Amino acid sequence: MIITVVCDVLGEENNGTTIAAMNLIRFLKTQGHTVRVLCGDENRKNEEDFFVVPNYNFGKLINSYVKKVGVALAKPDKEIIEKALDKADIVHIMVPLSLGMATAKIAKERGLAITAGFHMQAENLTSYFKVNKINIINHAVYQYIYKKLYKNVDAIHYPTQFIRDVFESHIKLKTNGYVISNGVNSYVQKRDISKSAEFKDKIIVLMIGRYAREKSQDILLKAIKYSKYKDKIQLILAGQGAKEKYYKRLAKKLPIPPIFKFYDRKEIIDVINYCDIYAHTAEVELEGIACLEAICCGKITLVSDSKLSATRNFAVDKKCIFKNRNPKDLARVIDYFIDNPEDKKIIEEKYLNSAICYSQEECMKRMEQMIIDTFNKKQLETEVEE
Repeated sequence: MIITVVCDVLGEENNGTTIAAMNLIRFLKTQGHTVRVLCGDENRKNEEDFFVVPNYNFGKLINSYVKKVGVALAKPDKEIIEKALDKADIVHIMVPLSLGMATAKIAKERGLAITAGFHMQAENLTSYFKVNKINIINHAVYQYIYKKLYKNVDAIHYPTQFIRDVFESHIKLKTNGYVISNGVNSYVQKRDISKSAEFKDKIIVLMIGRYAREKSQDILLKAIKYSKYKDKIQLILAGQGAKEKYYKRLAKKLPIPPIFKFYDRKEIIDVINYCDIYAHTAEVELEGIACLEAICCGKITLVSDSKLSATRNFAVDKKCIFKNRNPKDLARVIDYFIDNPEDKKIIEEKYLNSAICYSQEECMKRMEQMIIDTFNKKQLETEVEE
């Protein structure tokens, strides 16, 4: 098949959306499909089967902020979209942004089969404008992306049942949806990796994620201050993003300076394996691949009880759940597992056993089958109409 994958956000594999897109693209190619990628990543201009549109220019100030967030937003170009769709069998759209919306409209006019991923919560957008707590605005976002994209597609990929339930509750409709995790790569696994000399006598608490409002790393920074082990805890915040300066100001209150660093893929799996506790404070999380990677490495994984986060459903024991945006409660949970190493070991084994559900290869096979099924159904419908 010739499959056109549309990526409004694509660049370095330092964010969940790009990682999910590239994992799918690589897998489909290994299965013998021709995969065309429609995106705004200028570094891909000379690569075969990449169709590159320009990026939005929001002006110097906003461009600088967007760059700091770590993404670039693709701007639709009808001529390039048309080329990417020529002789294509099906289109898969990664996110509900302008390039995906424009491509879906043209693809529908051509009678092509269309699938679309659901990789963006309303709060991912509204949090940047500090209106993520206003329900009517989040509701309006869901209504808008349904009208502009998901209403026009043949099947929707939801990474979690959580986000499917959220979306369908807002649009008051049952969609033709497939719940399939983005999965965790097979190289992400438990390994016996020793701490370096500098960390030997420290308790390492790790969180991975963009430094962004909805990820709530500030809660973890404040929680360490309340821990009775604060003089022994080495906090590592793996990532980058717009809130870095603010987080570094908070970090000055801690006895051991936290580490702020962006790690490459191999490095971060090593860090997960030698850390003592993985804490995921995100208030808004559609799936949380970083959290799943910690689980696949058999680490005690602490998650928020936020109703806007899918990660609360990953907890294998209630002891691993803390009250959303409550640093004192997170400190309590951290201290409990430091005080109770035997219970920690038992729960870590439970986490490791649960990891089998997130095999990336199996998830990608299901994604391919969704695309094939949607194409076949569209062909059948076309034949009936004729």
